[in-house]
Amino acid sequence: MGFVYHDIYVEHKTPPGHPEAPRRLTAIVDRLEASGLYARLTLLAPEPAPVKWIETIHTADYVERVKQSCGQGEECLDSPDVPICTKSCEAALMAAGGVLCAVDAVMRGDVRNAFCAVRPPGHHALADWAMGFCIFNNVAIGVRYVQQKHGLSRVLIVDWDVHHGNGTQAAFYDDPTVLYFSVHQYPFYPGTGAEADKGRGKGLNYTINVPLPAGSRDSDYVEAFERRLRPAALAFSPDFVFISAGFDAHEADTLGRMRVTTEGFGKLTQIVKEIAQQCCNGRLVSVLEGGYGLDGLAASVETHLRTLMD
Repeated sequence: MGFVYHDIYVEHKTPPGHPEAPRRLTAIVDRLEASGLYARLTLLAPEPAPVKWIETIHTADYVERVKQSCGQGEECLDSPDVPICTKSCEAALMAAGGVLCAVDAVMRGDVRNAFCAVRPPGHHALADWAMGFCIFNNVAIGVRYVQQKHGLSRVLIVDWDVHHGNGTQAAFYDDPTVLYFSVHQYPFYPGTGAEADKGRGKGLNYTINVPLPAGSRDSDYVEAFERRLRPAALAFSPDFVFISAGFDAHEADTLGRMRVTTEGFGKLTQIVKEIAQQCCNGRLVSVLEGGYGLDGLAASVETHLRTLMD
Protein backbone atom coordinates (compact mmCIF):
# COMPACT_ATOMS: atom_id res chain seq x y z
CA MET A 1 0.00 0.00 0.00
CA GLY A 2 1.03 3.60 -0.49
CA PHE A 3 2.25 5.88 2.29
CA VAL A 4 2.43 9.66 1.89
CA TYR A 5 4.74 11.69 4.10
CA HIS A 6 6.87 14.81 3.69
CA ASP A 7 9.24 16.61 6.06
CA ILE A 8 7.37 19.90 5.52
CA TYR A 9 4.45 18.48 7.52
CA VAL A 10 6.46 18.79 10.74
CA GLU A 11 7.53 22.34 9.86
CA HIS A 12 3.96 23.49 10.55
CA LYS A 13 4.73 24.59 14.10
CA THR A 14 2.13 25.13 16.81
CA PRO A 15 2.62 26.68 20.27
CA PRO A 16 4.24 24.61 23.06
CA GLY A 17 1.78 22.14 24.54
CA HIS A 18 -0.63 22.41 21.61
CA PRO A 19 -2.26 19.02 20.86
CA GLU A 20 -1.94 19.31 17.05
CA ALA A 21 1.84 19.18 17.06
CA PRO A 22 4.62 17.79 14.82
CA ARG A 23 5.22 15.01 17.35
CA ARG A 24 1.99 13.38 16.13
CA LEU A 25 3.65 12.43 12.86
CA THR A 26 7.02 11.51 14.33
CA ALA A 27 5.20 9.17 16.75
CA ILE A 28 3.48 7.46 13.81
CA VAL A 29 6.63 7.06 11.74
CA ASP A 30 8.66 5.86 14.74
CA ARG A 31 6.02 3.23 15.52
CA LEU A 32 5.86 2.00 11.92
CA GLU A 33 9.65 1.76 11.70
CA ALA A 34 9.95 -0.08 15.03
CA SER A 35 7.28 -2.58 14.02
CA GLY A 36 8.90 -3.32 10.67
CA LEU A 37 5.81 -2.15 8.81
CA TYR A 38 7.43 0.95 7.35
CA ALA A 39 9.76 -1.13 5.19
CA ARG A 40 6.74 -2.84 3.59
CA LEU A 41 5.06 0.41 2.51
CA THR A 42 5.36 2.01 -0.93
CA LEU A 43 6.55 5.54 -0.17
CA LEU A 44 4.81 8.19 -2.27
CA ALA A 45 6.48 11.58 -2.75
CA PRO A 46 3.93 14.41 -2.76
CA GLU A 47 4.13 17.79 -4.44
CA PRO A 48 2.26 20.94 -3.41
CA ALA A 49 -1.33 20.93 -4.63
CA PRO A 50 -1.83 23.35 -7.54
CA VAL A 51 -4.05 26.24 -6.50
CA LYS A 52 -6.64 25.30 -9.14
CA TRP A 53 -7.40 22.14 -7.16
CA ILE A 54 -7.48 23.96 -3.83
CA GLU A 55 -10.01 26.34 -5.39
CA THR A 56 -12.39 23.51 -6.25
CA ILE A 57 -13.28 23.73 -2.54
CA HIS A 58 -11.93 27.06 -1.25
CA THR A 59 -12.46 30.60 -2.49
CA ALA A 60 -9.61 32.43 -4.19
CA ASP A 61 -9.80 35.17 -1.55
CA TYR A 62 -9.38 32.60 1.22
CA VAL A 63 -6.36 30.98 -0.46
CA GLU A 64 -4.74 34.39 -0.80
CA ARG A 65 -5.49 35.16 2.85
CA VAL A 66 -3.79 31.93 3.91
CA LYS A 67 -0.68 32.84 1.90
CA GLN A 68 -0.55 36.38 3.24
CA SER A 69 -1.21 35.45 6.88
CA CYS A 70 1.57 32.86 6.88
CA GLY A 71 3.94 35.04 4.90
CA GLN A 72 3.47 37.93 7.31
CA GLY A 73 4.23 35.75 10.31
CA GLU A 74 0.78 36.01 11.91
CA GLU A 75 0.19 33.70 14.88
CA CYS A 76 -3.24 32.39 13.91
CA LEU A 77 -5.57 32.20 10.91
CA ASP A 78 -9.19 33.38 11.25
CA SER A 79 -9.53 32.13 14.83
CA PRO A 80 -7.26 31.24 17.77
CA ASP A 81 -7.81 27.51 17.21
CA VAL A 82 -5.80 27.62 13.96
CA PRO A 83 -2.24 28.54 14.96
CA ILE A 84 0.11 29.14 12.04
CA CYS A 85 3.74 29.91 11.30
CA THR A 86 5.66 30.99 8.22
CA LYS A 87 5.75 27.38 6.94
CA SER A 88 2.06 26.61 7.50
CA CYS A 89 0.81 27.52 4.02
CA GLU A 90 3.56 25.42 2.43
CA ALA A 91 2.64 22.50 4.70
CA ALA A 92 -1.07 22.87 3.98
CA LEU A 93 -0.50 22.92 0.22
CA MET A 94 1.66 19.80 0.57
CA ALA A 95 -0.97 18.10 2.75
CA ALA A 96 -3.58 18.56 0.03
CA GLY A 97 -0.97 17.59 -2.54
CA GLY A 98 -0.30 14.42 -0.61
CA VAL A 99 -3.90 13.37 -1.11
CA LEU A 100 -3.70 14.09 -4.85
CA CYS A 101 -0.49 12.07 -5.01
CA ALA A 102 -2.19 9.14 -3.28
CA VAL A 103 -5.20 9.32 -5.60
CA ASP A 104 -2.93 9.25 -8.66
CA ALA A 105 -1.01 6.22 -7.35
CA VAL A 106 -4.22 4.32 -6.69
CA MET A 107 -5.72 5.25 -10.06
CA ARG A 108 -2.54 4.21 -11.88
CA GLY A 109 -2.65 0.88 -10.11
CA ASP A 110 0.74 1.42 -8.48
CA VAL A 111 -0.87 0.66 -5.11
CA ARG A 112 -4.24 -0.79 -4.11
CA ASN A 113 -4.83 1.82 -1.41
CA ALA A 114 -2.89 4.49 0.46
CA PHE A 115 -2.57 6.33 3.75
CA CYS A 116 -1.64 10.01 3.94
CA ALA A 117 0.26 10.93 7.12
CA VAL A 118 -0.33 14.65 6.66
CA ARG A 119 -0.80 17.76 8.73
CA PRO A 120 -2.38 20.20 9.15
CA PRO A 121 -5.63 18.20 9.13
CA GLY A 122 -8.57 19.30 7.01
CA HIS A 123 -12.14 18.28 7.76
CA HIS A 124 -13.17 21.43 9.68
CA ALA A 125 -11.92 23.83 6.99
CA LEU A 126 -14.74 25.72 5.28
CA ALA A 127 -14.68 27.28 1.81
CA ASP A 128 -13.60 30.64 3.19
CA TRP A 129 -12.72 30.04 6.84
CA ALA A 130 -10.12 28.10 8.83
CA MET A 131 -11.11 26.41 12.06
CA GLY A 132 -10.36 23.46 14.32
CA PHE A 133 -6.63 23.20 13.47
CA CYS A 134 -7.55 22.92 9.76
CA ILE A 135 -6.48 25.13 6.84
CA PHE A 136 -7.35 23.35 3.57
CA ASN A 137 -9.90 20.54 3.43
CA ASN A 138 -7.60 17.80 2.18
CA VAL A 139 -10.21 15.09 1.67
CA ALA A 140 -12.74 17.39 0.01
CA ILE A 141 -10.08 18.57 -2.43
CA GLY A 142 -9.23 14.92 -3.11
CA VAL A 143 -12.87 14.20 -3.91
CA ARG A 144 -13.07 16.93 -6.54
CA TYR A 145 -9.73 15.80 -7.94
CA VAL A 146 -10.82 12.20 -8.36
CA GLN A 147 -14.02 13.38 -10.03
CA GLN A 148 -12.60 16.07 -12.30
CA LYS A 149 -9.11 14.75 -13.07
CA HIS A 150 -9.89 11.04 -13.17
CA GLY A 151 -13.51 11.19 -14.31
CA LEU A 152 -15.08 9.12 -11.54
CA SER A 153 -18.64 9.93 -10.58
CA ARG A 154 -19.59 8.74 -7.10
CA VAL A 155 -17.35 9.15 -4.06
CA LEU A 156 -17.85 7.90 -0.50
CA ILE A 157 -16.30 9.70 2.46
CA VAL A 158 -16.19 7.90 5.81
CA ASP A 159 -15.29 10.26 8.65
CA TRP A 160 -14.67 8.59 12.02
CA ASP A 161 -12.84 11.48 13.69
CA VAL A 162 -14.29 12.16 17.16
CA HIS A 163 -15.31 15.62 15.92
CA HIS A 164 -17.90 16.12 13.19
CA GLY A 165 -16.37 17.17 9.87
CA ASN A 166 -18.42 20.32 9.40
CA GLY A 167 -16.24 21.58 6.54
CA THR A 168 -16.58 18.38 4.54
CA GLN A 169 -20.32 18.22 5.15
CA ALA A 170 -20.73 21.83 3.99
CA ALA A 171 -18.72 21.21 0.82
CA PHE A 172 -21.05 18.44 -0.40
CA TYR A 173 -24.33 19.14 1.41
CA ASP A 174 -26.34 19.57 -1.81
CA ASP A 175 -24.30 17.13 -3.93
CA PRO A 176 -25.76 13.68 -4.75
CA THR A 177 -22.42 12.49 -6.21
CA VAL A 178 -20.78 12.42 -2.76
CA LEU A 179 -22.01 10.29 0.13
CA TYR A 180 -20.69 11.73 3.39
CA PHE A 181 -20.91 9.48 6.45
CA SER A 182 -19.78 10.75 9.84
CA VAL A 183 -19.82 9.05 13.22
CA HIS A 184 -18.78 11.41 16.00
CA GLN A 185 -19.11 12.40 19.64
CA TYR A 186 -22.18 14.59 20.13
CA PRO A 187 -22.71 17.11 21.53
CA PHE A 188 -19.12 18.21 21.03
CA TYR A 189 -16.99 20.60 18.97
CA PRO A 190 -17.86 22.06 16.46
CA GLY A 191 -21.53 21.64 17.40
CA THR A 192 -22.69 20.35 14.01
CA GLY A 193 -23.57 16.83 12.88
CA ALA A 194 -27.07 16.25 14.25
CA GLU A 195 -28.81 13.17 12.88
CA ALA A 196 -31.44 15.43 11.30
CA ASP A 197 -28.77 16.98 9.05
CA LYS A 198 -29.18 14.81 5.95
CA GLY A 199 -28.34 17.07 3.04
CA ARG A 200 -30.21 19.65 0.99
CA GLY A 201 -31.91 19.72 -2.41
CA LYS A 202 -30.52 17.05 -4.71
CA GLY A 203 -28.11 16.12 -1.93
CA LEU A 204 -30.85 15.14 0.51
CA ASN A 205 -30.03 11.80 2.16
CA TYR A 206 -26.46 11.88 0.84
CA THR A 207 -25.24 13.10 4.22
CA ILE A 208 -25.49 10.55 7.04
CA ASN A 209 -24.67 11.70 10.56
CA VAL A 210 -24.47 9.21 13.41
CA PRO A 211 -23.98 11.26 16.59
CA LEU A 212 -22.91 9.13 19.55
CA PRO A 213 -22.70 10.06 23.23
CA ALA A 214 -19.41 10.34 25.10
CA GLY A 215 -18.24 6.95 26.33
CA SER A 216 -19.33 5.04 23.21
CA ARG A 217 -17.31 1.88 22.59
CA ASP A 218 -16.17 -0.40 19.78
CA SER A 219 -19.55 -2.16 19.70
CA ASP A 220 -21.42 1.13 19.24
CA TYR A 221 -19.18 2.12 16.35
CA VAL A 222 -19.34 -1.30 14.67
CA GLU A 223 -23.14 -1.26 14.96
CA ALA A 224 -23.25 2.18 13.33
CA PHE A 225 -21.04 0.97 10.50
CA GLU A 226 -23.01 -2.24 9.94
CA ARG A 227 -26.50 -0.78 10.27
CA ARG A 228 -26.04 2.67 8.77
CA LEU A 229 -22.86 2.79 6.67
CA ARG A 230 -22.65 -0.57 4.91
CA PRO A 231 -26.18 -0.71 3.44
CA ALA A 232 -26.12 2.95 2.39
CA ALA A 233 -22.66 2.63 0.85
CA LEU A 234 -23.50 -0.53 -1.07
CA ALA A 235 -26.68 1.08 -2.42
CA PHE A 236 -24.68 4.18 -3.43
CA SER A 237 -21.95 2.00 -5.01
CA PRO A 238 -19.02 4.44 -4.92
CA ASP A 239 -16.31 4.58 -7.56
CA PHE A 240 -13.77 5.68 -4.93
CA VAL A 241 -13.59 5.74 -1.12
CA PHE A 242 -11.92 8.23 1.21
CA ILE A 243 -11.50 7.87 4.95
CA SER A 244 -11.16 10.97 7.10
CA ALA A 245 -9.13 8.99 9.59
CA GLY A 246 -9.08 10.80 12.90
CA PHE A 247 -8.02 8.59 15.80
CA ASP A 248 -9.19 10.89 18.59
CA ALA A 249 -12.10 8.59 19.47
CA HIS A 250 -9.43 6.31 20.97
CA GLU A 251 -9.89 5.49 24.65
CA ALA A 252 -6.51 7.05 25.48
CA ASP A 253 -7.00 10.29 23.52
CA THR A 254 -6.46 13.59 25.27
CA LEU A 255 -9.30 15.51 23.57
CA GLY A 256 -12.08 13.02 22.84
CA ARG A 257 -14.20 11.22 25.42
CA MET A 258 -14.89 8.02 23.49
CA ARG A 259 -13.77 4.47 24.33
CA VAL A 260 -12.73 3.05 20.94
CA THR A 261 -9.79 0.65 21.23
CA THR A 262 -6.86 0.15 18.89
CA GLU A 263 -8.49 -3.12 17.78
CA GLY A 264 -11.76 -1.27 17.27
CA PHE A 265 -10.16 0.92 14.64
CA GLY A 266 -9.04 -2.26 12.91
CA LYS A 267 -12.66 -3.45 12.80
CA LEU A 268 -13.87 -0.16 11.33
CA THR A 269 -11.06 -0.25 8.77
CA GLN A 270 -12.06 -3.76 7.73
CA ILE A 271 -15.67 -2.73 7.08
CA VAL A 272 -14.68 0.25 4.93
CA LYS A 273 -12.10 -1.86 3.10
CA GLU A 274 -14.78 -4.47 2.31
CA ILE A 275 -17.06 -1.75 0.93
CA ALA A 276 -14.27 -0.50 -1.33
CA GLN A 277 -13.47 -4.05 -2.47
CA GLN A 278 -17.11 -4.79 -3.27
CA CYS A 279 -17.83 -1.49 -5.05
CA CYS A 280 -14.66 -0.14 -6.64
CA ASN A 281 -11.88 -2.72 -6.81
CA GLY A 282 -10.57 -1.63 -3.42
CA ARG A 283 -9.77 1.95 -4.47
CA LEU A 284 -9.34 3.74 -1.14
CA VAL A 285 -7.31 6.64 0.24
CA SER A 286 -7.19 7.24 3.98
CA VAL A 287 -6.16 10.67 5.23
CA LEU A 288 -5.06 11.52 8.76
CA GLU A 289 -7.28 13.97 10.60
CA GLY A 290 -7.15 14.12 14.43
CA GLY A 291 -5.65 11.94 17.15
CA TYR A 292 -3.74 13.51 20.02
CA GLY A 293 -2.74 10.82 22.50
CA LEU A 294 0.52 9.79 20.87
CA ASP A 295 0.62 6.13 21.91
CA GLY A 296 -3.00 5.48 20.98
CA LEU A 297 -2.61 7.39 17.73
CA ALA A 298 0.52 5.53 16.63
CA ALA A 299 -0.84 2.11 17.62
CA SER A 300 -4.16 2.79 15.86
CA VAL A 301 -2.47 3.91 12.66
CA GLU A 302 -0.35 0.74 12.68
CA THR A 303 -3.47 -1.42 13.07
CA HIS A 304 -5.26 0.63 10.40
CA LEU A 305 -2.42 0.06 7.92
CA ARG A 306 -2.03 -3.63 8.71
CA THR A 307 -5.75 -4.11 8.08
CA LEU A 308 -5.60 -2.25 4.77
CA MET A 309 -2.54 -4.29 3.72
CA ASP A 310 -3.98 -7.73 4.52
